[in-house]
Amino acid sequence: MEKANFEKLEVYQLAVKIADTVWNMVNGWKNFEKNSLGTQLVSAADSIGANIAEGYGRGSYQDNKQFVRSARGSLNETKHWLKLSYQRQLIKEDSVKQLKPLMDELAPRLNAYLNSIGKQNTKKDQQISTTDN
Repeated sequence: MEKANFEKLEVYQLAVKIADTVWNMVNGWKNFEKNSLGTQLVSAADSIGANIAEGYGRGSYQDNKQFVRSARGSLNETKHWLKLSYQRQLIKEDSVKQLKPLMDELAPRLNAYLNSIGKQNTKKDQQISTTDN
């Protein structure tokens, strides 16, 4: 199956990597932890990429930007649940060391992606209109 256009975005690929890492980590937890905090954590991590994908398919720059902002919110929510997971001794230092660089990389990439939405086409539109005159 061919990749959808949003799947080619590095920011989306990084979000999926974080979600998969979180999933694999939570999957080994006991039932109570998995069904309470784990569910929240996985949902937040999954929402990062889901929001990028949904925004990409919305068809307007404004909608896309709003969903990228939601992805940033989901990233912060994921950080919150990870912090609680660590404080409650559900994840160990090695898991933190695995996830922290990915999450630290994703935050500025989401901001850069947000700032780039609509700019490339705007430049093309300006070039077309100046050559038509």
